[in-house]
Amino acid sequence: MLFNQIIGQEHIKSHLQVSAENGRIPHAQLFVGKEGSGTLPMAIAYAQFLLCNFSDNADACNLKCNNLQHPDLHFAFPVTTNDSVKKHAVSNLFLEDFRTFIAKQPYGNLFNWLQHIGVENKQGIIGVDEAEAIVKKLRLKSYEGGFKVMIIWMAEKMNIAAANKLLKLLEEPPEKTVFILVTEDEEQIINTIKSRCQALHFPALSESDIAEALLKNESCSKNEAAKIAHQAEGNFNKAVHLLNNDSSDIVFEQWFITWIRTAFKAKGNAAVVQELISWSDTIAKTGRETQKRFLAYCLQFFRQALLLNYKSENLVFIESKTGFDISKFAPFVHGENILEIEKELNDAMYHIERNGNAKIILLDLSMKLTRLLHKKEQPV
Repeated sequence: MLFNQIIGQEHIKSHLQVSAENGRIPHAQLFVGKEGSGTLPMAIAYAQFLLCNFSDNADACNLKCNNLQHPDLHFAFPVTTNDSVKKHAVSNLFLEDFRTFIAKQPYGNLFNWLQHIGVENKQGIIGVDEAEAIVKKLRLKSYEGGFKVMIIWMAEKMNIAAANKLLKLLEEPPEKTVFILVTEDEEQIINTIKSRCQALHFPALSESDIAEALLKNESCSKNEAAKIAHQAEGNFNKAVHLLNNDSSDIVFEQWFITWIRTAFKAKGNAAVVQELISWSDTIAKTGRETQKRFLAYCLQFFRQALLLNYKSENLVFIESKTGFDISKFAPFVHGENILEIEKELNDAMYHIERNGNAKIILLDLSMKLTRLLHKKEQPV
């Protein structure tokens, strides 16, 4: 993957190229950016630049890198057991899948990756077996005599045991070894790892960059590209998802509508509480990544309703796929309850991330939502 294939982020491309050409190549870098901002494609392009720009045979090097098959380009990413890998899951066992995934969805997220390998109902991690594999790989000499590059994607999924095993290697890497840790949430990475890396923060993509990329890479009109770019919130993965009208959004909207309607009726009505229990049961039966994505969808829906309530229609991009009238719901989301609603949703995501009992978490969230939706806005 070449720098000219990366969407936007021109100042970061320039910084990486110029610093490398001037010999300023930190041995450990942390690429920080939200989903769809291009951190992983940029890491791959940077690795290719390091490997091929200083190679005696640049054409052969670029060909190998384009196929993610260069012997000095290594990857680590979240994995888990599946039908083919029953135990000791490590990235090497999923490399062919990963190459296919990057070819199809270079801006894809963790949920997309877990779907790709058929384990979306599980959570992927970077565990101690992975850390041991990384140490073994990087102890070997470079095959082609140049750099060795290790890209660790979704580094926040590294558990404590794995992080501790990599500390010494990050502190004193072998000669010409470069680590690129890619993360959406640097707060989840332990400080001893972060302190050994030079951080590079990626902004969300601009609407114009997303629209231009959609026109170049996807089949859509100029008007459609502009509309989707506005809805995508700087996330190219979301833009592609919107363009393809992913069916999960319809399911999420149906879950959300059922939830809020039941929550409205549940206050002071014990019989309806049973419906909330059934709803919590339904969502709890899905995988944790699906649950987190759904709660993130709810968070966005509430924020959009707030904007609509406060007459900021030009900032509202969410569109109902089921005929739900957002304007009738909007007055129930206001300054008196939005912060508490956001806190409860974020807390629920946090506890689900840490393997809490999803049914209990979602039911507790539902009962709190029942109270918050009936909270009145105080007159000014």
